[in-house]
Amino acid sequence: MKPAPKHVLGGALMLLGVAAPLLINPYELSLLGRFLALCILAMGIMLTWGEAGILSLGQGVFFGLGAYALAMHLKLAGLNLANGDMPDFMVWSGVSALPAFWYPFKNGCFALACVVLVPGGFAAGFSWLVFRRRVGGVYFALITQALALAFSTLLISQQSYTGGFNGLTNFTTLFGQDITTNSAARVIYWVTFILVVLVYFFLRWLLATRYGVMLRATRDGENRVRFLGHDAVPYKVLAFAIAGALAGIGGALFTLHSGVISPAAVGVVPSIEMVVWVAVGGRNILWGAIAGTLLVNFAKDQISSALPSLWLYALGALFILSVSFLPAGIAGLFHAGREENVVRRILRRRKLSTAE
Repeated sequence: MKPAPKHVLGGALMLLGVAAPLLINPYELSLLGRFLALCILAMGIMLTWGEAGILSLGQGVFFGLGAYALAMHLKLAGLNLANGDMPDFMVWSGVSALPAFWYPFKNGCFALACVVLVPGGFAAGFSWLVFRRRVGGVYFALITQALALAFSTLLISQQSYTGGFNGLTNFTTLFGQDITTNSAARVIYWVTFILVVLVYFFLRWLLATRYGVMLRATRDGENRVRFLGHDAVPYKVLAFAIAGALAGIGGALFTLHSGVISPAAVGVVPSIEMVVWVAVGGRNILWGAIAGTLLVNFAKDQISSALPSLWLYALGALFILSVSFLPAGIAGLFHAGREENVVRRILRRRKLSTAE
């Protein structure tokens, strides 16, 4: 049986992704690794915004929680806590002893667990409190935007414990291995690429299940879903929790590739940019979220390097053009008619069952 063209293209892209460390220089590999880490976050936004109809303007919070969880371990990895060693920024701030909440992050396994569980758990708790009150739409977007602002302000104000505006940097070791070498950069890239592929296929499987159908039904008509006897809150909470966990994973990987995490990467503006990536690529299609993230971020790198003052105008123009002429994003050009009212489909099936 002859393979479909899309399968051939997908296989070719995966081979190129695997071979990238052998084809491009270390700087470009670092950029690609960072952007692939952001793709994991973007797929989470696609799950909540595209499939559940939940627009969050605060994904930078969950991105930052995962990033800081790993960065705290990286800051402690080379220190001897028994001798009273402390991170450099704490010494400069006059802190006399390592804060108690920093100690557990000396353990790498604990830090990796926090990368997933802290943003995922916080997203689940926050969304449950909000969704059970039936808050949604623009009100939810504004609440998450305020959350992002509060989170970045907290990080900046707590200079002695978080590194303040400068954030956390100067990482050298992870699990006893030097992460500053080119060979370590290649390994980190391959780990990132594998995780992107795994997340992509996991979400494809999830959205093909009954849960995915109910999630889209909730997006298309939440009140109708309730009238049919289903509680929409658990579906939305689970989607938001998964997106939060994916944002945390993306933040941790981004920190490994870039070597720094600061409030500038988790505030209101970065959170809005994350939504723009998905809007440009296509918020209803997984590969569209990946394509949009890579396209916008590579464009940002090129434009901001050549004309630093022009980038924000270019980003705004790109978003306006996408919303005005490509509401389904770039991926929508290849998936015309994909959007279908799932609630109507469920109602139609129920009527057919009743008639039979």
